[in-house]
Amino acid sequence: MKQPENVCNENTFAQLYEVHGKPVWRFIYFKCGDTAQADDLVQEAFIKLWQNCAKVTKEKAKSFLYTVCNNAFLNEVAHKKVVLKHAKRQPDKTNYQSPEFVMEENEFHEKLKKSIENLTEAQRTAFLLNRIEGKKYAEIAEMLNISVKAVEKRMSQALAVLRKEIGNV
Repeated sequence: MKQPENVCNENTFAQLYEVHGKPVWRFIYFKCGDTAQADDLVQEAFIKLWQNCAKVTKEKAKSFLYTVCNNAFLNEVAHKKVVLKHAKRQPDKTNYQSPEFVMEENEFHEKLKKSIENLTEAQRTAFLLNRIEGKKYAEIAEMLNISVKAVEKRMSQALAVLRKEIGNV
């Protein structure tokens, strides 16, 4: 029986980067919404793949990349929560914008924040991958290592929440 091929071969690694680099980047970009952060997270995932190349087979590399990228994102979110908690203790800085602009901006951010808060991370990810990226449910299921039925349920729940919050999507 043939041994599974690991990813320590530079050509194999380069091929994995060509095939999975952009999709992993788009996946994590939809979670974080920041191109620079997405670049960093994908780079970190590929570095970890290279560091663990002897342990990861070519067949498991895609799953490894998505998992590492997602975990790194979740770690950054946890860190940002701590930073924000401490930043709230600092005195407010003076704002030189017009009061009307500040009020409209605050109202918009509150509505947006509430709509997003009402989606779970799983719902938000499935929704963005399907509606923005155009991925089919089967592709999303493979990317997230879940069943197609789970994707359908997440989409249904996300749409219900968004319709309730901001009208028909």
